[in-house]
Amino acid sequence: MSEMQPGGPAQGQPVPGQPPQGQPAQGTIRLTLQGNFMTSGLTPTVHVSGHRVNSRFGTMDVPVWAGRNRVDVHTQWMREYGQASLEVDVPPGGVVPVYYAVPWHQFARGAIGTEKQGRPGLGVFALIMGLVIGLPLLVIVLGALAG
Repeated sequence: MSEMQPGGPAQGQPVPGQPPQGQPAQGTIRLTLQGNFMTSGLTPTVHVSGHRVNSRFGTMDVPVWAGRNRVDVHTQWMREYGQASLEVDVPPGGVVPVYYAVPWHQFARGAIGTEKQGRPGLGVFALIMGLVIGLPLLVIVLGALAG
């Protein structure tokens, strides 16, 4: 006997906008992989609560169950690098922003948080590039001065 209640659904029927009984509520992680293929090299690998997610640079919505979810991200080139993890609480029907930035080199960890992130490792990257460019230039200048 399922009669319509005034202003509500029939008894035993789900309320619009809520999950069916026995089903957990859902929310969304709005994941932004900062950078692009040209500036960051390789597209990061993303796992949300242990499940691999198809990833690309830019912003993408990842549907998840409401509650605590863990986002794990890393990049792979010769070895795994740029590892970063974050646990977020997603409210039912809510959207939680998560930002990940690939590091400048493969000897640094990535940066992850609920606000836009800076790319880690710029100091070491600048030092390495300075040596790669500066040392040969110094040899050429010293050779020209000595000759």
